[in-house]
Amino acid sequence: MDSITAHGHESIKKGSKSFALASRVLPPELRDDASMLYAWCRYCDDVIDGQEMGHGQIADYKTGQGERLAQLRLDTKNALDGVPTDNPVFAGLARVVETHNIDHKHPFDLLKGFEMDAQDRVYETVDDILDYSYHVAGVVGVMMANIMGVRDEPTLDRASDLGLAFQLTNIARDVIDDAQADRVFVPRDLLIKHGAPVDAAALAQKENWPAAYAAAREQLDVAEAYYQSAKIGIKELPFRCAWAISAALSVYRAIGERLKEGGPEAWEGRVSASKGRKIALALGAVGTAVKRNRVEVTPRDGFYKRP
Repeated sequence: MDSITAHGHESIKKGSKSFALASRVLPPELRDDASMLYAWCRYCDDVIDGQEMGHGQIADYKTGQGERLAQLRLDTKNALDGVPTDNPVFAGLARVVETHNIDHKHPFDLLKGFEMDAQDRVYETVDDILDYSYHVAGVVGVMMANIMGVRDEPTLDRASDLGLAFQLTNIARDVIDDAQADRVFVPRDLLIKHGAPVDAAALAQKENWPAAYAAAREQLDVAEAYYQSAKIGIKELPFRCAWAISAALSVYRAIGERLKEGGPEAWEGRVSASKGRKIALALGAVGTAVKRNRVEVTPRDGFYKRP
């Protein structure tokens, strides 16, 4: 294993225990490429948010955000254009994109999502947050599907749906942490509907958690529809890929279930599934993968349409 591949594995191991667990059942060569793609996504996200492996938050992370985004775009363009680099993050991205003939627009769609962060986009409606979720997560699902050999558009739509579900779950889990960092991702129409404030500082106040939780619960209902849609795309994957994706779906969906069970008090700590629960869900995903052809195909009418 060379240093570029090793960096990818170390990144996914540190950045997401859920995705790292799911990736372990992929064929080795696909596991390497999935890890390298994850490393680039994680790095870009951290650069924009002033974090390390998705954790921590420098106080002045907004300062220089636009300049950092411009540098990410330049470094990404250079890597995809074949300019040599010593940075394993961009070298890994270039290798994966070339190996799997991934459309160059996809990495830049992800960076467009981070532009929304830099510009403090306000999310008025569920459609708005779905658009954001596509750009920071749905497009990652598309690229991961490309790594697994998927090229047909209907299956790529389902891969995007899984990324959307993951991101909607993330947002619900992180409502209070985001509010404390002056960020609000739950759509304003849901917050207003449930009597929650739309201002980040007010949203972070504990007396407003019950109303914020009601809005987050409704967003998790939206996520559930996308999880169910994503299961249809798994039908088209080889067994080990289907197992890995089914495991990731089950483990991540469990985060939303924990939040539903825990109520607003769940935000007192990090909402997550235990290691034992994750392992059990990953093992249980074997059966889902085996029976994947039995899943009923339903239309995506009214679902988000990829740009």
